[in-house]
Amino acid sequence: MATSKEIVVSGIRSTGYLHLGNYFGAIRNYIRMQETFNCYFFVADWHSLTTHPDPKDLRANVFRVLAENIASGLDPEKVALYVQSDVPEIAELYLLLNMMAYKGELEKVPTFKDKVRLQPENVNAGLLTYPVLMSADILIHRAVKVPVGKDQEQHLEMARNYAQRFNKRYGELFPEPVAFNFGDDLIKIPSLDGTGKMSKSENQMATLYLADTDDLIRNKLKKAKSDSGPAEPGAPMSDAVTNLFLLMEQVSTPDVIKHFRDTYDNQTIRYGDMKKQLGDDMVNFIAPIREKALALQNDPAYLNRIMKEGAEKARESAAQTLQQARKLIGIHYY
Repeated sequence: MATSKEIVVSGIRSTGYLHLGNYFGAIRNYIRMQETFNCYFFVADWHSLTTHPDPKDLRANVFRVLAENIASGLDPEKVALYVQSDVPEIAELYLLLNMMAYKGELEKVPTFKDKVRLQPENVNAGLLTYPVLMSADILIHRAVKVPVGKDQEQHLEMARNYAQRFNKRYGELFPEPVAFNFGDDLIKIPSLDGTGKMSKSENQMATLYLADTDDLIRNKLKKAKSDSGPAEPGAPMSDAVTNLFLLMEQVSTPDVIKHFRDTYDNQTIRYGDMKKQLGDDMVNFIAPIREKALALQNDPAYLNRIMKEGAEKARESAAQTLQQARKLIGIHYY
């Protein structure tokens, strides 16, 4: 992976099923980035251990996330696609960064507060130091760009803080990573029930998963929230109808979108027809990804090879960073 291209790092937790929000909010950017940058994309299995998944589920989830990313367009020949736990250097950097992380700042992280509220019986140290491990994931490759959404910006700010602290205390090693998404506004795919964005775990009937069957996709869209129609020509759209059009803009042709916008403006729109068209177009979009991902999951030898090759690329980069970090700190005795 030695190259003069700028380094990009991003990961996705190995929990739940990838959905349309993951695709348009992250994976689509990954596919663009692989053509321009030196990319390290990983499955964050250590992060998922904070919620204690069943070992059988963890293995299946890792394989599925890898398969769905490849099926969506990630090319393992162009990027380092690996599993977090296959790169032990990350764990050592995580240990070193923990020496510069403080209990007070970690307790103030909004996502930690949320986890404490949601799982009060499982407030483990991994939850508290989650941003430190995330920082290690990024800094181990000395990334300069990280594709993250709004909800992860504070974690990225903490990665910059740890880079600054290390550089000031021991000497320059880490660049300060910045959020990057080609200058575009990140698309947040709305939940079909109008209660926020799509989620891996919340209200599965309001989320379109990349593994959904054709019939399930159509059924979910058929039940998607809409309204009683515009009260007058050119009336502002309700949030629910705006969401339907946002989905249509991602998967339908311009002439289809124009047709339904025109019928909305002249008050002749039939939401049943719109949802049927959207269902057909969504099936045409998701089905090829689903089928390819299933085929990949049925070829564990291929996925094992991809994981091993990705780990080799990632460990080559990580080992260089860790060797320099140890030397600067003084853990360099012979």
